[in-house]
Amino acid sequence: MNETQVLIAGAGPTGLTLAVDLARRGIAFRIVEKSGGNPTGSRGKGLQPRTLEVFDDLGVIGEILATGQVYPPIRAYAGDQVVWEGRMHEPREPEAAVPYPMVLMQPQWRTERILRDRLARFGHHVEPGTEVTAFEQDEDGVTVTLNGEERVRCAYLVGADGGRSTVRKRLGVGFEGETFETERMILGDVRTPDLDHGHWHTWADMASRTMRVALCPLPGTDVFQFTAPYTGEEDPDLSPESFQRILEEGSGRTDIRLTDVAWTSLYRVNIRMAERFRVGRVFLAGDAAHVHSPAGGQGLNTGVQDAYNLGWKLAAVLRGAPERLLDTYEEERLPVAADVLGISTALYGRARRGEEGAHARDEETQQLLLGYRDGSLAVGERGGERAPDATLGEGRLFDVLRGPHLTLLALDTADAELVEEVNTKYGPAVRAHLVVPEGSAGGTGGTGGLADVGGMLGEHYGMGLVLIRPDGYVGYHGEESGLWDYLAAVTAS
Repeated sequence: MNETQVLIAGAGPTGLTLAVDLARRGIAFRIVEKSGGNPTGSRGKGLQPRTLEVFDDLGVIGEILATGQVYPPIRAYAGDQVVWEGRMHEPREPEAAVPYPMVLMQPQWRTERILRDRLARFGHHVEPGTEVTAFEQDEDGVTVTLNGEERVRCAYLVGADGGRSTVRKRLGVGFEGETFETERMILGDVRTPDLDHGHWHTWADMASRTMRVALCPLPGTDVFQFTAPYTGEEDPDLSPESFQRILEEGSGRTDIRLTDVAWTSLYRVNIRMAERFRVGRVFLAGDAAHVHSPAGGQGLNTGVQDAYNLGWKLAAVLRGAPERLLDTYEEERLPVAADVLGISTALYGRARRGEEGAHARDEETQQLLLGYRDGSLAVGERGGERAPDATLGEGRLFDVLRGPHLTLLALDTADAELVEEVNTKYGPAVRAHLVVPEGSAGGTGGTGGLADVGGMLGEHYGMGLVLIRPDGYVGYHGEESGLWDYLAAVTAS
Protein backbone atom coordinates (compact mmCIF):
# COMPACT_ATOMS: atom_id res chain seq x y z
CA MET A 1 0.00 0.00 0.00
CA ASN A 2 1.43 3.37 -1.07
CA GLU A 3 2.04 6.11 1.47
CA THR A 4 1.72 9.88 1.17
CA GLN A 5 1.09 12.75 3.57
CA VAL A 6 -1.86 14.45 1.88
CA LEU A 7 -4.20 13.17 -0.81
CA ILE A 8 -6.13 15.86 -2.72
CA ALA A 9 -9.30 14.75 -4.51
CA GLY A 10 -10.11 17.16 -7.34
CA ALA A 11 -7.88 19.21 -9.65
CA GLY A 12 -9.92 22.35 -10.17
CA PRO A 13 -8.65 25.75 -8.98
CA THR A 14 -9.09 24.77 -5.31
CA GLY A 15 -7.23 21.48 -5.50
CA LEU A 16 -4.49 22.93 -7.70
CA THR A 17 -3.94 25.90 -5.38
CA LEU A 18 -3.55 23.54 -2.44
CA ALA A 19 -1.21 21.31 -4.45
CA VAL A 20 1.05 24.22 -5.45
CA ASP A 21 1.16 25.45 -1.85
CA LEU A 22 2.07 22.01 -0.51
CA ALA A 23 4.62 21.47 -3.27
CA ARG A 24 6.56 24.63 -2.44
CA ARG A 25 6.61 23.50 1.20
CA GLY A 26 8.09 20.12 0.36
CA ILE A 27 5.08 18.13 1.57
CA ALA A 28 4.56 14.68 0.01
CA PHE A 29 1.13 14.59 -1.64
CA ARG A 30 -0.89 13.26 -4.55
CA ILE A 31 -3.60 15.10 -6.45
CA VAL A 32 -6.14 12.99 -8.32
CA GLU A 33 -8.89 13.98 -10.75
CA LYS A 34 -11.69 11.64 -11.81
CA SER A 35 -12.09 13.17 -15.27
CA GLY A 36 -9.80 11.77 -17.92
CA GLY A 37 -8.53 15.04 -19.38
CA ASN A 38 -8.05 18.72 -18.69
CA PRO A 39 -11.27 20.80 -18.74
CA THR A 40 -11.68 23.14 -21.71
CA GLY A 41 -14.65 25.36 -20.82
CA SER A 42 -14.47 28.98 -19.70
CA ARG A 43 -16.75 28.39 -16.66
CA GLY A 44 -15.71 30.67 -13.76
CA LYS A 45 -13.92 33.58 -15.40
CA GLY A 46 -13.51 36.31 -12.77
CA LEU A 47 -10.44 36.49 -10.50
CA GLN A 48 -10.99 38.84 -7.58
CA PRO A 49 -8.24 41.18 -6.28
CA ARG A 50 -7.61 39.04 -3.20
CA THR A 51 -7.16 35.94 -5.38
CA LEU A 52 -4.62 37.85 -7.47
CA GLU A 53 -2.67 38.47 -4.26
CA VAL A 54 -2.70 34.73 -3.59
CA PHE A 55 -1.43 34.05 -7.09
CA ASP A 56 1.31 36.64 -6.52
CA ASP A 57 2.50 34.63 -3.53
CA LEU A 58 2.29 31.32 -5.41
CA GLY A 59 4.46 32.63 -8.25
CA VAL A 60 1.92 32.69 -11.09
CA ILE A 61 0.79 36.32 -11.11
CA GLY A 62 2.97 37.27 -14.08
CA GLU A 63 1.27 34.88 -16.48
CA ILE A 64 -2.16 35.53 -14.96
CA LEU A 65 -1.79 39.27 -15.65
CA ALA A 66 -0.19 38.78 -19.06
CA THR A 67 -2.97 36.56 -20.39
CA GLY A 68 -6.03 38.04 -18.63
CA GLN A 69 -7.69 41.42 -18.84
CA VAL A 70 -10.09 43.62 -16.91
CA TYR A 71 -13.74 43.15 -17.75
CA PRO A 72 -14.73 44.94 -20.96
CA PRO A 73 -17.54 47.52 -21.05
CA ILE A 74 -21.04 46.09 -21.24
CA ARG A 75 -22.98 47.08 -24.34
CA ALA A 76 -26.74 46.52 -24.16
CA TYR A 77 -28.84 46.40 -27.33
CA ALA A 78 -32.41 46.54 -28.46
CA GLY A 79 -32.05 44.61 -31.68
CA ASP A 80 -29.08 46.23 -33.42
CA GLN A 81 -29.37 49.55 -31.57
CA VAL A 82 -27.11 50.27 -28.60
CA VAL A 83 -29.32 51.47 -25.74
CA TRP A 84 -26.83 51.50 -22.84
CA GLU A 85 -23.14 51.16 -22.10
CA GLY A 86 -21.45 50.79 -18.74
CA ARG A 87 -19.03 48.76 -16.67
CA MET A 88 -19.49 46.10 -14.03
CA HIS A 89 -16.40 47.36 -12.19
CA GLU A 90 -15.33 50.97 -11.82
CA PRO A 91 -11.73 51.44 -13.06
CA ARG A 92 -9.17 51.74 -10.26
CA GLU A 93 -5.44 52.33 -10.45
CA PRO A 94 -3.00 50.21 -8.42
CA GLU A 95 -1.91 51.76 -5.15
CA ALA A 96 0.67 50.89 -2.53
CA ALA A 97 -1.77 48.99 -0.29
CA VAL A 98 -3.70 47.29 -3.12
CA PRO A 99 -1.49 46.39 -6.09
CA TYR A 100 -4.26 44.48 -7.91
CA PRO A 101 -7.41 46.59 -7.54
CA MET A 102 -9.37 45.28 -10.54
CA VAL A 103 -11.19 42.00 -11.10
CA LEU A 104 -9.40 40.15 -13.88
CA MET A 105 -11.17 38.10 -16.53
CA GLN A 106 -9.48 34.77 -17.10
CA PRO A 107 -11.24 31.66 -18.49
CA GLN A 108 -11.09 28.88 -15.93
CA TRP A 109 -9.38 26.45 -18.28
CA ARG A 110 -6.42 28.84 -18.51
CA THR A 111 -6.28 29.51 -14.76
CA GLU A 112 -6.08 25.76 -14.22
CA ARG A 113 -3.46 25.33 -16.93
CA ILE A 114 -1.26 28.03 -15.36
CA LEU A 115 -1.54 26.33 -11.95
CA ARG A 116 -0.79 22.90 -13.46
CA ASP A 117 2.30 24.34 -15.16
CA ARG A 118 3.45 25.83 -11.85
CA LEU A 119 2.88 22.47 -10.18
CA ALA A 120 4.95 20.75 -12.87
CA ARG A 121 7.87 23.06 -12.14
CA PHE A 122 7.88 21.58 -8.63
CA GLY A 123 7.97 18.10 -10.14
CA HIS A 124 4.33 17.20 -9.45
CA HIS A 125 1.45 16.33 -11.78
CA VAL A 126 -2.28 15.70 -11.60
CA GLU A 127 -3.32 12.05 -11.90
CA PRO A 128 -6.27 12.10 -14.36
CA GLY A 129 -8.89 9.36 -14.54
CA THR A 130 -8.34 8.64 -10.84
CA GLU A 131 -11.25 8.84 -8.42
CA VAL A 132 -11.64 8.45 -4.67
CA THR A 133 -14.17 5.63 -4.38
CA ALA A 134 -13.90 4.88 -0.65
CA PHE A 135 -11.95 5.79 2.45
CA GLU A 136 -11.78 5.04 6.14
CA GLN A 137 -9.94 6.95 8.82
CA ASP A 138 -8.47 6.16 12.22
CA GLU A 139 -6.45 8.07 14.79
CA ASP A 140 -3.26 7.80 12.75
CA GLY A 141 -4.39 8.44 9.18
CA VAL A 142 -6.76 7.77 6.30
CA THR A 143 -6.83 4.75 4.02
CA VAL A 144 -8.19 5.79 0.63
CA THR A 145 -9.32 3.53 -2.20
CA LEU A 146 -8.76 4.85 -5.72
CA ASN A 147 -10.80 3.56 -8.68
CA GLY A 148 -12.04 0.70 -6.51
CA GLU A 149 -8.61 -0.93 -6.48
CA GLU A 150 -5.52 0.98 -5.34
CA ARG A 151 -5.25 1.61 -1.61
CA VAL A 152 -3.36 4.69 -0.42
CA ARG A 153 -2.42 5.50 3.16
CA CYS A 154 -2.19 9.22 3.95
CA ALA A 155 -2.17 11.45 6.99
CA TYR A 156 -4.94 13.71 5.62
CA LEU A 157 -7.51 13.65 2.82
CA VAL A 158 -8.84 16.86 1.24
CA GLY A 159 -12.06 16.73 -0.77
CA ALA A 160 -11.89 19.45 -3.42
CA ASP A 161 -14.00 17.35 -5.77
CA GLY A 162 -16.83 19.75 -6.59
CA GLY A 163 -20.45 20.27 -5.68
CA ARG A 164 -21.27 16.58 -6.10
CA SER A 165 -18.30 15.66 -3.90
CA THR A 166 -17.83 11.96 -3.30
CA VAL A 167 -15.69 12.77 -0.27
CA ARG A 168 -18.43 14.89 1.32
CA LYS A 169 -21.12 12.30 0.63
CA ARG A 170 -19.04 9.46 2.09
CA LEU A 171 -18.35 11.59 5.16
CA GLY A 172 -22.10 11.94 5.62
CA VAL A 173 -21.85 15.72 5.93
CA GLY A 174 -25.06 17.59 5.16
CA PHE A 175 -25.15 20.05 2.25
CA GLU A 176 -27.82 22.53 3.25
CA GLY A 177 -29.44 25.03 0.89
CA GLU A 178 -31.49 24.89 -2.26
CA THR A 179 -31.24 24.16 -5.95
CA PHE A 180 -33.33 26.25 -8.35
CA GLU A 181 -34.36 23.49 -10.75
CA THR A 182 -36.48 25.84 -12.86
CA GLU A 183 -33.82 28.55 -13.07
CA ARG A 184 -31.04 27.30 -15.26
CA MET A 185 -28.46 28.88 -17.52
CA ILE A 186 -27.23 27.68 -20.88
CA LEU A 187 -23.49 28.25 -21.22
CA GLY A 188 -21.19 27.81 -24.15
CA ASP A 189 -17.91 28.90 -25.67
CA VAL A 190 -18.71 30.12 -29.17
CA ARG A 191 -17.13 31.95 -32.08
CA THR A 192 -18.59 34.60 -34.32
CA PRO A 193 -16.97 37.08 -36.72
CA ASP A 194 -19.90 39.48 -36.39
CA LEU A 195 -19.26 41.06 -32.96
CA ASP A 196 -16.25 43.03 -31.74
CA HIS A 197 -14.13 41.73 -28.87
CA GLY A 198 -14.00 45.06 -27.07
CA HIS A 199 -17.45 44.78 -25.47
CA TRP A 200 -19.62 42.39 -23.51
CA HIS A 201 -22.71 42.23 -25.76
CA THR A 202 -26.08 41.76 -24.07
CA TRP A 203 -29.73 41.74 -24.99
CA ALA A 204 -32.34 42.05 -22.27
CA ASP A 205 -35.99 42.63 -21.58
CA MET A 206 -35.69 46.30 -20.64
CA ALA A 207 -39.03 46.36 -18.83
CA SER A 208 -38.02 43.64 -16.37
CA ARG A 209 -34.23 44.16 -16.76
CA THR A 210 -33.77 40.42 -17.25
CA MET A 211 -31.15 39.08 -19.63
CA ARG A 212 -32.17 37.19 -22.74
CA VAL A 213 -28.75 36.39 -24.17
CA ALA A 214 -25.18 37.65 -23.75
CA LEU A 215 -21.80 37.10 -25.38
CA CYS A 216 -18.69 38.00 -23.39
CA PRO A 217 -15.28 38.02 -25.16
CA LEU A 218 -12.62 35.91 -23.47
CA PRO A 219 -9.13 37.44 -23.34
CA GLY A 220 -6.43 36.11 -25.59
CA THR A 221 -8.89 34.09 -27.66
CA ASP A 222 -11.38 34.50 -30.49
CA VAL A 223 -14.05 32.97 -28.25
CA PHE A 224 -17.10 34.45 -26.54
CA GLN A 225 -18.75 32.98 -23.46
CA PHE A 226 -22.42 32.56 -24.40
CA THR A 227 -25.04 32.77 -21.64
CA ALA A 228 -28.81 32.57 -21.83
CA PRO A 229 -31.44 31.78 -19.18
CA TYR A 230 -33.48 28.62 -19.59
CA THR A 231 -36.74 27.95 -17.76
CA GLY A 232 -38.01 24.84 -19.54
CA GLU A 233 -38.74 21.66 -17.62
CA GLU A 234 -36.94 19.33 -20.01
CA ASP A 235 -33.21 19.51 -20.56
CA PRO A 236 -32.53 21.79 -23.53
CA ASP A 237 -30.97 20.94 -26.85
CA LEU A 238 -27.34 22.12 -26.73
CA SER A 239 -26.54 21.64 -30.39
CA PRO A 240 -24.93 24.43 -32.44
CA GLU A 241 -28.25 24.91 -34.24
CA SER A 242 -29.99 25.43 -30.89
CA PHE A 243 -27.43 28.03 -29.80
CA GLN A 244 -27.98 29.91 -33.07
CA ARG A 245 -31.75 29.82 -32.57
CA ILE A 246 -31.49 31.02 -28.94
CA LEU A 247 -29.25 33.89 -30.06
CA GLU A 248 -31.64 34.98 -32.81
CA GLU A 249 -34.70 34.75 -30.57
CA GLY A 250 -33.00 36.55 -27.68
CA SER A 251 -31.42 39.33 -29.74
CA GLY A 252 -33.99 39.72 -32.49
CA ARG A 253 -31.14 39.59 -35.01
CA THR A 254 -30.27 37.18 -37.78
CA ASP A 255 -27.01 38.82 -38.83
CA ILE A 256 -24.87 37.33 -36.03
CA ARG A 257 -23.54 33.95 -37.15
CA LEU A 258 -22.11 31.43 -34.71
CA THR A 259 -19.39 29.63 -36.63
CA ASP A 260 -18.39 27.28 -33.82
CA VAL A 261 -19.75 26.04 -30.49
CA ALA A 262 -16.72 24.61 -28.73
CA TRP A 263 -18.07 23.80 -25.25
CA THR A 264 -21.54 23.67 -23.75
CA SER A 265 -23.03 23.30 -20.29
CA LEU A 266 -26.36 23.60 -18.49
CA TYR A 267 -25.90 25.36 -15.16
CA ARG A 268 -28.42 25.01 -12.34
CA VAL A 269 -28.41 27.79 -9.75
CA ASN A 270 -27.28 25.95 -6.64
CA ILE A 271 -26.80 27.67 -3.27
CA ARG A 272 -25.58 25.26 -0.61
CA MET A 273 -23.02 24.93 2.18
CA ALA A 274 -21.62 21.94 4.05
CA GLU A 275 -22.47 21.64 7.73
CA ARG A 276 -18.84 20.83 8.51
CA PHE A 277 -15.56 21.57 6.72
CA ARG A 278 -13.59 19.02 8.73
CA VAL A 279 -14.33 15.57 10.08
CA GLY A 280 -11.28 14.10 11.76
CA ARG A 281 -8.50 13.84 9.19
CA VAL A 282 -10.73 14.67 6.23
CA PHE A 283 -11.31 18.24 5.00
CA LEU A 284 -13.70 19.80 2.49
CA ALA A 285 -12.77 22.79 0.34
CA GLY A 286 -14.10 24.75 -2.62
CA ASP A 287 -17.36 23.61 -4.21
CA ALA A 288 -17.28 20.46 -2.09
CA ALA A 289 -17.87 22.75 0.91
CA HIS A 290 -19.97 25.55 -0.63
CA VAL A 291 -21.61 26.29 -3.98
CA HIS A 292 -22.73 29.75 -5.03
CA SER A 293 -24.87 31.48 -7.58
CA PRO A 294 -22.72 32.89 -10.40
CA ALA A 295 -23.49 36.45 -9.31
CA GLY A 296 -20.46 38.36 -8.10
CA GLY A 297 -17.88 35.78 -9.18
CA GLN A 298 -17.39 34.39 -5.66
CA GLY A 299 -17.31 30.60 -5.99
CA LEU A 300 -13.92 29.94 -7.59
CA ASN A 301 -12.29 32.69 -5.54
CA THR A 302 -13.63 31.42 -2.22
CA GLY A 303 -12.31 27.95 -3.04
CA VAL A 304 -8.84 29.36 -3.73
CA GLN A 305 -8.95 31.08 -0.33
CA ASP A 306 -9.97 27.80 1.34
CA ALA A 307 -6.91 26.08 -0.09
CA TYR A 308 -4.63 28.98 0.81
CA ASN A 309 -5.86 28.87 4.41
CA LEU A 310 -5.51 25.10 4.71
CA GLY A 311 -2.16 24.57 2.98
CA TRP A 312 0.13 26.26 5.50
CA LYS A 313 -1.68 24.69 8.42
CA LEU A 314 -1.40 21.16 7.06
CA ALA A 315 2.29 21.68 6.39
CA ALA A 316 2.92 23.13 9.85
CA VAL A 317 1.19 20.23 11.62
CA LEU A 318 2.94 17.63 9.48
CA ARG A 319 6.21 19.22 10.57
CA GLY A 320 5.32 19.13 14.25
CA ALA A 321 3.06 22.10 15.04
CA PRO A 322 0.17 21.35 17.45
CA GLU A 323 -2.65 19.35 15.85
CA ARG A 324 -5.23 21.86 17.14
CA LEU A 325 -3.98 24.32 14.50
CA LEU A 326 -6.06 22.35 11.99
CA ASP A 327 -9.22 23.14 13.98
CA THR A 328 -8.84 26.74 12.88
CA TYR A 329 -9.51 25.83 9.22
CA GLU A 330 -13.21 25.24 9.82
CA GLU A 331 -13.30 27.94 12.50
CA GLU A 332 -12.07 30.55 10.04
CA ARG A 333 -13.37 29.42 6.67
CA LEU A 334 -16.93 28.31 7.48
CA PRO A 335 -18.10 31.78 8.63
CA VAL A 336 -16.36 33.42 5.66
CA ALA A 337 -18.01 31.00 3.23
CA ALA A 338 -21.39 31.72 4.84
CA ASP A 339 -20.86 35.47 4.48
CA VAL A 340 -19.74 35.19 0.87
CA LEU A 341 -22.65 32.89 0.11
CA GLY A 342 -24.95 35.57 1.46
CA ILE A 343 -23.33 38.21 -0.77
CA SER A 344 -23.62 36.16 -3.97
CA THR A 345 -27.18 35.11 -3.09
CA ALA A 346 -28.20 38.75 -2.52
CA LEU A 347 -26.65 39.78 -5.84
CA TYR A 348 -28.47 36.96 -7.60
CA GLY A 349 -31.74 38.06 -6.01
CA ARG A 350 -31.21 41.62 -7.24
CA ALA A 351 -30.62 40.35 -10.75
CA ARG A 352 -33.70 38.09 -10.61
CA ARG A 353 -35.84 41.03 -9.55
CA GLY A 354 -34.40 43.23 -12.28
CA GLU A 355 -33.27 45.89 -9.83
CA GLU A 356 -31.40 48.88 -11.19
CA GLY A 357 -27.65 48.55 -10.79
CA ALA A 358 -27.89 44.80 -10.23
CA HIS A 359 -24.67 44.26 -12.22
CA ALA A 360 -22.62 46.81 -10.26
CA ARG A 361 -19.82 45.47 -8.07
CA ASP A 362 -17.86 47.04 -5.22
CA GLU A 363 -15.39 46.21 -2.44
CA GLU A 364 -17.85 43.73 -0.96
CA THR A 365 -17.19 41.25 -3.78
CA GLN A 366 -13.43 41.75 -4.11
CA GLN A 367 -12.68 39.73 -0.94
CA LEU A 368 -10.13 42.28 0.30
CA LEU A 369 -12.27 43.02 3.36
CA LEU A 370 -12.59 39.39 4.45
CA GLY A 371 -10.67 38.34 7.53
CA TYR A 372 -10.61 36.30 10.72
CA ARG A 373 -10.94 38.95 13.42
CA ASP A 374 -12.98 36.73 15.74
CA GLY A 375 -10.82 33.63 15.32
CA SER A 376 -8.52 32.07 17.90
CA LEU A 377 -5.47 32.89 15.75
CA ALA A 378 -6.27 36.63 15.77
CA VAL A 379 -4.38 38.39 18.56
CA GLY A 380 -4.11 42.14 19.00
CA GLU A 381 -5.71 45.20 17.45
CA ARG A 382 -5.00 44.16 13.86
CA GLY A 383 -5.11 40.41 14.41
CA GLY A 384 -7.11 38.57 11.72
CA GLU A 385 -6.97 41.39 9.17
CA ARG A 386 -5.56 41.10 5.66
CA ALA A 387 -2.07 42.61 5.64
CA PRO A 388 -2.11 45.41 3.04
CA ASP A 389 0.87 45.82 0.76
CA ALA A 390 3.29 48.70 1.42
CA THR A 391 6.52 50.15 0.06
CA LEU A 392 9.63 48.99 1.92
CA GLY A 393 12.90 50.46 0.77
CA GLU A 394 13.13 49.81 -2.95
CA GLY A 395 10.65 46.91 -2.83
CA ARG A 396 7.24 45.93 -1.54
CA LEU A 397 5.97 44.25 1.59
CA PHE A 398 4.50 41.53 -0.65
CA ASP A 399 8.06 40.78 -1.82
CA VAL A 400 9.02 40.20 1.81
CA LEU A 401 5.94 38.05 2.47
CA ARG A 402 6.22 35.95 -0.68
CA GLY A 403 6.98 32.35 0.17
CA PRO A 404 5.86 29.65 2.62
CA HIS A 405 7.11 31.38 5.79
CA LEU A 406 5.56 33.53 8.51
CA THR A 407 6.91 37.09 8.60
CA LEU A 408 7.64 39.06 11.75
CA LEU A 409 7.92 42.84 11.42
CA ALA A 410 9.45 44.71 14.34
CA LEU A 411 8.25 48.26 13.77
CA ASP A 412 10.52 51.00 15.06
CA THR A 413 11.48 48.98 18.13
CA ALA A 414 15.20 48.90 17.30
CA ASP A 415 15.15 45.42 18.84
CA ALA A 416 17.77 43.74 16.70
CA GLU A 417 18.30 41.06 19.35
CA LEU A 418 14.67 39.94 19.17
CA VAL A 419 14.81 39.76 15.37
CA GLU A 420 18.01 37.72 15.55
CA GLU A 421 16.56 35.40 18.19
CA VAL A 422 13.41 34.68 16.15
CA ASN A 423 15.44 34.04 13.00
CA THR A 424 17.79 31.73 14.89
CA LYS A 425 15.09 29.75 16.68
CA TYR A 426 12.38 29.58 14.02
CA GLY A 427 14.10 30.19 10.69
CA PRO A 428 13.30 29.44 7.92
CA ALA A 429 9.69 28.89 9.09
CA VAL A 430 9.67 32.50 10.32
CA ARG A 431 11.57 35.43 8.83
CA ALA A 432 11.94 38.45 11.10
CA HIS A 433 12.81 42.00 10.00
CA LEU A 434 13.34 45.34 11.63
CA VAL A 435 11.19 48.05 10.04
CA VAL A 436 12.49 51.58 10.55
CA PRO A 437 11.18 55.01 9.53
CA GLU A 438 12.15 56.25 6.10
CA GLY A 439 15.38 58.20 6.25
CA SER A 440 16.65 56.47 9.38
CA ALA A 441 20.30 55.51 9.45
CA GLY A 442 20.75 52.08 7.96
CA GLY A 443 17.15 51.84 6.79
CA THR A 444 18.03 50.25 3.48
CA GLY A 445 17.55 46.56 4.23
CA GLY A 446 19.78 43.88 5.69
CA THR A 447 20.67 44.23 9.37
CA GLY A 448 19.92 47.94 9.20
CA GLY A 449 16.23 47.26 8.73
CA LEU A 450 13.62 47.82 6.04
CA ALA A 451 12.67 51.45 5.41
CA ASP A 452 8.96 52.19 5.86
CA VAL A 453 8.55 54.45 2.82
CA GLY A 454 5.83 57.01 3.41
CA GLY A 455 5.30 55.66 6.92
CA MET A 456 2.48 53.37 5.76
CA LEU A 457 3.23 50.49 8.12
CA GLY A 458 3.85 52.76 11.08
CA GLU A 459 0.58 54.58 10.48
CA HIS A 460 -1.37 51.34 10.09
CA TYR A 461 0.15 49.30 12.92
CA GLY A 462 1.89 51.78 15.22
CA MET A 463 4.96 50.60 17.10
CA GLY A 464 5.40 46.98 18.13
CA LEU A 465 5.44 43.53 16.58
CA VAL A 466 3.34 42.32 13.66
CA LEU A 467 3.40 38.61 12.79
CA ILE A 468 1.92 37.96 9.36
CA ARG A 469 0.77 34.43 8.58
CA PRO A 470 1.81 32.63 5.38
CA ASP A 471 -1.65 33.34 3.92
CA GLY A 472 -1.21 37.10 4.26
CA TYR A 473 -3.33 37.74 7.38
CA VAL A 474 -2.06 39.31 10.60
CA GLY A 475 -1.81 36.66 13.28
CA TYR A 476 -0.22 38.51 16.17
CA HIS A 477 -0.07 42.27 16.78
CA GLY A 478 1.37 43.46 20.06
CA GLU A 479 4.38 43.35 22.34
CA GLU A 480 6.97 40.63 22.84
CA SER A 481 5.28 39.13 25.90
CA GLY A 482 2.74 37.11 23.95
CA LEU A 483 4.76 36.45 20.81
CA TRP A 484 6.53 33.28 21.90
CA ASP A 485 3.35 31.45 22.91
CA TYR A 486 1.78 32.40 19.60
CA LEU A 487 4.74 31.11 17.60
CA ALA A 488 4.64 27.84 19.54
CA ALA A 489 0.99 27.40 18.54
CA VAL A 490 1.53 27.80 14.79
CA THR A 491 4.99 26.35 14.15
CA ALA A 492 6.97 23.25 14.98
CA SER A 493 8.93 23.72 18.18
